Formats: sequence, structure tokens, C-alpha cells
Amino acid sequence: MPNSPQLLNILVVEDDEDDFIFINDYIKELTAWECEVKWIHRYSDAVDELCNNNYTICFSDYRLGIKNGIDLIRDIHSRNCTTPVILLTGRGNYEIDIEATKAGAFDYLIKAELDKEKLERTIRYTLERMNSLQKLRDSEKKYRNIFEKSKDIIFLASHDTTILNINYAVTDILEITVEDCTGKKMTDFFASEKSKQFFLDTLLEGGEIENYETELLTKEKSIRTCLITASIENDSDENNYIQGIIHDITSLKKAETATLQAEKLAASGRFIRTLAHEVRNPLNNINLSVENLFEQMTGGDEKVYLEIIQRNGKRINDLITELLQSSRPADMNFQPVQILTVLDNVINSVQDRVMLRKIRLTFSNSEENCIIKADSPKLETAILNIVINAIEAVKDEIGSITINMFLQNNQAIVSISDNGCGISAENKSKLFEPYFTSKRNGMGLGLASTLAILQAHNAGIEVNSEIDRGTDFRIIFSI
Repeated sequence: MPNSPQLLNILVVEDDEDDFIFINDYIKELTAWECEVKWIHRYSDAVDELCNNNYTICFSDYRLGIKNGIDLIRDIHSRNCTTPVILLTGRGNYEIDIEATKAGAFDYLIKAELDKEKLERTIRYTLERMNSLQKLRDSEKKYRNIFEKSKDIIFLASHDTTILNINYAVTDILEITVEDCTGKKMTDFFASEKSKQFFLDTLLEGGEIENYETELLTKEKSIRTCLITASIENDSDENNYIQGIIHDITSLKKAETATLQAEKLAASGRFIRTLAHEVRNPLNNINLSVENLFEQMTGGDEKVYLEIIQRNGKRINDLITELLQSSRPADMNFQPVQILTVLDNVINSVQDRVMLRKIRLTFSNSEENCIIKADSPKLETAILNIVINAIEAVKDEIGSITINMFLQNNQAIVSISDNGCGISAENKSKLFEPYFTSKRNGMGLGLASTLAILQAHNAGIEVNSEIDRGTDFRIIFSI
């Protein structure tokens, strides 16, 4: 059974009834489609009719009183009506033809030259073009949904990385709105100048960069570890632009780092316990022998040497005890604690050092206090270790340390920043490893102990540092 002809709902906007009858007669002769025709002679009624009902095609006279067909196209487009409009005029005019095309007319026909074949051809052309446009709209809608709903940042930027278009994932990842982000340079978010330069050099030289891991800064200067894939493309006008995707792997990197740190602490703990056992056995024999020699000796000169052996033996035993304590997980007594109280106690503990070195220490906090479950003395020790490191990193008289506590995304964040010497990238990766230290007389247990205490409190820690510019430690508590 042959397919039924397609039904076309056609609206004719014509202020002359004779011209409408003339056009309608040609439409009736068409056999390729089944046509239902409606005639409207008033401009305002035509706009409402087109915007409130579904028409396949609209034929409109160019002259409609004080308005014209081009006004009609612009008015219905402003109301999101996509019905294709074909303009009809009594005589040809090149300028009107160009203006009509720019306004969005699908065709421009002269009434005196109109016949069945031309009418059929322009309808077929219009239907094919509408079908192509609908496919483009559907495709654009699909990709627009992918663009807007993606959990990754998708961006378009000019050749100098100025952001032209970016999706809403930027708000979740970099904590900045789309409106505030547009117009900024993508490279402004890089945490280090070195990584920014590498990104630009690789992109400009090779035309693309794939899965480049780097650290980006949020609006609040928190660090996000991300993978960036970007490429340089050309538009139809041969202008270069950058398109790219930024994938946030911060949580993954934190989990990997925490697991690695825990494994290192566990391995060092096993080593220390084995070492302590092997050292203390002969050390006990030495101490027992010294005690027996003390009882047998009567002269005083010989006892001096035994006392040296005894003192150093005790020192070795004390060092072993300290090492064992640093490797054992601390017993915690969790109680409701105000973070501000902990910070006040830490600041009071370092006031003398600050005053003697004539450095500046400032403290600021959000108006809202926060209570967490914590072992207050141990948490104070952990934060105190960081503050003391900051004091030792700055110079006398010009040194500045800022301690800040604020709430963000159901988290309490304690920031400890300084304008000291900074930490190199190589040392930063080893910062919390046991026995790693850059201090001349340090044992490298302070920050390792700090990390163990913070992990026991389910708190995270982030470090951002630049050589000769300073360091920022951020302790993050879930609330």
C-alpha cells in the first residue's frame, strides 16, 4: 500500500484577498503533499497565530501595512518560533532579497513569476532545509547536554587561553562561577609558573597536550590536582582556538598519597621495632656490665670512664624509646572540642618565640565557631609542629605568619601560611616521611607525627609552597 502524502499546514499572510486566492489555487494543484491552508490578513494576528500554533510553512506578503514580512520574521524569531517563512513580493528588489535572507527568510519569490513548478520546488527546498536544521538542533541539544552536565570541565579558549565558553563543572571543581570565569585566562588557575609554562610550550609546539597532570588553584586558593587534555583547532574563518577537558583527580591523588604515607609509616614502624629489639639486647648487657664494674671499683679515676659509658648508654636507650613512640599509633581520647580553643592554645604557646624574633603573627576566623571530636592535647601538638616550622622558615623582623580558620562545603579549614623560604618540589614530596628533615639538628619526626595525629582525626592536609615566597599548610576537618 503506498504511503499517504505528507500533510502540510500552511499559513498565508496576505492583506489582499485576490492575491491569497491566486496563491491558494497554486497550492491546490500540488499533488506531492496534502495541504491545509489558512489565510490571515492582519499582521498582529499573524504573529500570534504563528507563535501559538504549529505550521509547516508560512507564505507572507512583503508589504503588510506599516509592517512588512521581514518584521514578521524578526518578531516570531524573538518569540522562539521556528516556522519557515517564504516572502512574496509584487516585483523583485535585490536589496530586499538580501535583507530577507539575513533576517532568516527561507526564500524570496516574485508573484508575477510564480507558477506550480516554482511553488513546488520552493516547498521541497524548504522542507529539506528544515529537516537538516532540525537534525542540527537535535545534535546541538545532545552535545549541549553533554557539555553542560559533564562532571569534567569543558572549555573553549582563544589562542592566548582567554576562556570563551566553559561549563558549570568549573563551579564544583574550581569554586568559581561560569560568569566570573569567562574572560579570565585558563593559565591563571595554574598553581605554579613552571607547570603553566610547560603546558603552554607543549600545546603551542605540538598543537595538543594529553592527560597533563598539574595543580590548579580554586578561587579560595585551595589546590586541585587535575588532568588536562587540550588541542589547538581552527574555525571556519581560520582563526585558532583552544578546546580542552579538565578532569579532577584530587580525591584519587589524596587517597593514593594517604595510602602511600600509611604504608611508609607502617614499614618504618616495623623497622624501628626490629632495630630497637636488636640494639637493646646488647645495650642491656653493656648497662649490666657497667653496674657490676661500679660495685667492684674503689678508685675514682676509673669511674669517670664508666660514667661516660653509662650516660651515653642511657642516651641511646632514650633515643630508641622516642623512636618507638613515634612509630606507634597514639591512643586518642576524643572529646567535643572547639577548634578556636585549640588554635588559641597553640598561639599562646608560641608567643614568646614570635616576640623574641620580632615577627608578625596574625589570626583571623569566620564568625561561626566549630566543634569537632578530637584529642585536644595531641591535636594542639600536631598544629604546633606546623606553626613552629613556619616560625623557623621566616626571617627575623620581616617574617609574617597568618593563621586562618573558616568553614567551607561542610568542612572546617585551618590555614597556616608564611612568607618564608618555601619548600622545593622535591622536598615537598618527602615532607611527611619519617626521618626526612632539612634542619641541621632535626630528626625528621615532627611532621611525620603530625600526619599520624591528623590521620587519627580523619583530617586531611594540603601543602602549597613556592621557593622564596612562602608556604601554606591547610588542615581540613570534616564537620
